[in-house]
Amino acid sequence: MTADEPNPPEDNIFLSLTPERARVLLIVAARTSSFTVVAIVALVLATLFAADGGLTGASGAIAAGWLAVHQVPLVIGTTSLGVLPLLPTGVVVWFAARDCARAVEPRSSRADLGWIVGAALSGPLLITAVCLAVAEDASSVVALQPPNTLAAFGCVGGLHLLAAAAGIGIRRPELITPYLPDWVLPGGQAALRVVQRLLFAGTALTLVSFLVHWSRIGETYRAAGNFAGVVGLTALSLAYLPNVVIDATSVLVGADVHLGAGSLSLFGITGAPIPALPILVAVPEGPAAAWWPVALLIPIVVGVLAGRECARGSGDRVRAPWATLTAAGLSAAGVAVLGLAAGGAAGSFGELGPGVWLFTGLTFVWTAAAGYVGLLAARWFLAAPAADLPPGDYHDADDYDDYPDDEYDEYDDYAEEYPDDGYVYRPEPGTSVVDGELVEEPLALSTRVETTESSDILDAEVVEADLPDSDEVDGR
Repeated sequence: MTADEPNPPEDNIFLSLTPERARVLLIVAARTSSFTVVAIVALVLATLFAADGGLTGASGAIAAGWLAVHQVPLVIGTTSLGVLPLLPTGVVVWFAARDCARAVEPRSSRADLGWIVGAALSGPLLITAVCLAVAEDASSVVALQPPNTLAAFGCVGGLHLLAAAAGIGIRRPELITPYLPDWVLPGGQAALRVVQRLLFAGTALTLVSFLVHWSRIGETYRAAGNFAGVVGLTALSLAYLPNVVIDATSVLVGADVHLGAGSLSLFGITGAPIPALPILVAVPEGPAAAWWPVALLIPIVVGVLAGRECARGSGDRVRAPWATLTAAGLSAAGVAVLGLAAGGAAGSFGELGPGVWLFTGLTFVWTAAAGYVGLLAARWFLAAPAADLPPGDYHDADDYDDYPDDEYDEYDDYAEEYPDDGYVYRPEPGTSVVDGELVEEPLALSTRVETTESSDILDAEVVEADLPDSDEVDGR
């Protein structure tokens, strides 16, 4: 093949379903779903055997387990169950995202990625259809009402679509980043860290409150009956641990948590009956302490850190904090999704979970307002001092437009912008910047030669026509 011939077309992976490629797609479609079904079957059978029950309602319980893992609201008898454990849901989404990420090849085209997304959705949706049919048949034997079909397919498809997008985005971020403004990616990274830090603080608050109220944990195990009941309550508490952490995070930012007819916030507690789960001993009783509002310093500090990171990782300026606002918006959207997933109806106890609207709004406010303070700190107080920079003339980059266009024409070729601290550096005459280093250049003559109208510039050499002892000067 000569240099003039075009390159041969790339082999689109998964475009022709060879046995190897079909095997990879089958893994994406079936591995996570099959492991989930096996785990649910084992759990249901173990529960039935421990309770000395028959296998009459096993199929309905397995179908309900699959739907519950995917956050599909259930109705058992006349009891609505909308607040479902998030730990198994998170595990399923993580495994599905990992399978999709492993299926992506460096040369995968958009059609190939479409095959992967289709495979990631096909397996779970097929099992969901089977579970809906089983739940319909089992409703005459067990007190399980068939859930809404559209809601079931929407929840299952949405979770696995999110997992596929996350897995593909991790392996191929270049599919999206070229089409985004420069400040979106730093803002998204800062938003991810904001959510992580808030959840970490919520986890710490949950652990501290759980240890403080440890003496009440025995009351929650009184209805367990036997060892199997104790194990079941413990496992159920661990499954609901992410829900409690999200509730604690909502309290930290200043929002409230619904406890049926009651509520919980940093500013007050309204008591109400709650389910007797061991993990819920972390819910405090009695009036709120006067020092609790001090905890609002945590989201403020998180917001300041986010603004500082946006300032250092992007071109955010005081007059245009786009990355900081992006971080605030995306972090608010993230906690909104988490808040919706963590709450719901709990039968006779009523609604349990965070107040989503207040949770979302306060997260945006803290991240945007405190983030702007962090941006100011990064630009004004944490910038490198002038003594540490090479000698020269410094001006604020935002104020450079105030100067006439021709005032700095002599040094335009030497201008070097420092985006991290908002200054424009202009070297002194007689110096140059080569590969980021300041180089002192000695003048060709003992005194500076000023070019006049009689000077001729030929091939970058200065020729003086009126020198006395020479007809030509070669620059030496």
